[in-house]
Amino acid sequence: MAVKLRLTRVGSKKNPIYRVVAADSRSPRDGKFIEIVGRYNPQSEPSLIDLDEEKVRGWLEKGALPTESVAKLLKAQGIQ
Repeated sequence: MAVKLRLTRVGSKKNPIYRVVAADSRSPRDGKFIEIVGRYNPQSEPSLIDLDEEKVRGWLEKGALPTESVAKLLKAQGIQ
């Protein structure tokens, strides 16, 4: 099972809000996930990026791969 850190959409129509989750790479975008590790709101000014650094680092140590968009969020927060 390959685990990825990715975004899942939870906002209403025309109001996207995303959760950063650890999920099986085979599950659909808004489907089943393992754990919520943060949230991202691109509509606020400035954009809200709220990540649980301890959980993120734990998943990265276990071999989870971030998607491109999550990798950008991690870089913005200083998590490598």
